[in-house]
Amino acid sequence: MDSAIPKIDFSFPVRVYYQDTDAGGVVYHTCYLNFMERARYEWLRALGFNVNSLTADHKALFMVRSIDVVYFKPAVLDDLLNVTVTVNEIGRSRITLLQEIICNHVKLVSATIHVVCVGAETLKPVSIPAPLREKIRNSA
Repeated sequence: MDSAIPKIDFSFPVRVYYQDTDAGGVVYHTCYLNFMERARYEWLRALGFNVNSLTADHKALFMVRSIDVVYFKPAVLDDLLNVTVTVNEIGRSRITLLQEIICNHVKLVSATIHVVCVGAETLKPVSIPAPLREKIRNSA
């Protein structure tokens, strides 16, 4: 494996439904962000965490700070997409993720996403909960 290519930490299948497309059957550009959000949620769940447990047990939430998206090719109605989540960097309160949307081994969309861990009540940056940080490091 080429060391320049990051290892994929998580992959989530998404089927393109009619509601995701425009009149021509092409996926509307903002739907890709929804697909990525869904994959991030399922990635956390696969690590043993979800939004409810982060809020209830750790008083923490993740908020998107920035997204840099590049669209290469469109997805169309009924495509089965593979949405990946790869951890590029983890800081005290921030995680940098690479997400890709792939269809039939062809990269359609790539995004670098910075998420920040914030206190559920203050919405100010806080340290990523230690148990989650450990799970992320062990999965990479």
